[in-house]
Amino acid sequence: MTATTGARPLEPDEPRPVRDRERPRGTFVHDTLVVFRRAMRISLRNPVWSIMGLLQPVLYLSLFGPLLEPLAPALGAANAYQLFVPGLLVQLGMFGALFVGFGLIAEWRDGVIESERVTPAPRSALVLGRVLRDVLVILVQGIVLVATAFLFGLDAPLGGIALGVVSAALLGAAFASMSYAVALTLKSEDALAPLLNGIALPLLLLSGILLPITAASAPSWLNRISDVNPLKHIVSGIRAEFAGDITSSTALWGYGLTVALVGLGLWFGTRTFRNEDG
Repeated sequence: MTATTGARPLEPDEPRPVRDRERPRGTFVHDTLVVFRRAMRISLRNPVWSIMGLLQPVLYLSLFGPLLEPLAPALGAANAYQLFVPGLLVQLGMFGALFVGFGLIAEWRDGVIESERVTPAPRSALVLGRVLRDVLVILVQGIVLVATAFLFGLDAPLGGIALGVVSAALLGAAFASMSYAVALTLKSEDALAPLLNGIALPLLLLSGILLPITAASAPSWLNRISDVNPLKHIVSGIRAEFAGDITSSTALWGYGLTVALVGLGLWFGTRTFRNEDG
């Protein structure tokens, strides 16, 4: 008599063993936090990029900021750093996030992106988890930058400073999302680097981060071109916040453009991750 092996067939109404049941789908918040924790561990294990990202605006602050102090009255400001630090925060939010796509290319090459794609996690969670890491890093960098600026003589209301740092971090969320999307599309550091530099440099020069670009301080053609750059209005909005005018039209215009860029960036990043499934 031959012994039979294998599992006993289940009756129609008999519950399946726990090990045979499908694993439950994670919630959007849970999946986002899983991606965020992994990205944060990578940053903490290799903090060189975060330190170098902060070093550039600190050098601008210490080596260029003192040159603006005699020019403050001519620029319409009682304190030169009320004009200069908001520009540095925008620079921090931009450059602190614009090049995060290089890390994503490395993850794609190592098979991490492919592993994430086969999970039921929403593609928006794969983007947002990484972006939240970048936002947190920029928030910490912004706080350190502002604290350093106080040593040089920054005089601004704390509420306006807090709004300015948050605005810079949100701007970083927009650029990080776009960087991830472009990196996942190109999948090449050699192609990504010149593209990002070609976009970043004119945006930065036309934003007036070092000196305000106005009709009184710039040629008319330069002023008209800079008016098309949303970063110029965001810088002006943060300068208004540092001056205490947090509800002025300039500040509100900056809030609106920042939120719009964040929405556009997240949509672009999520759409790119979804297209990779195809």
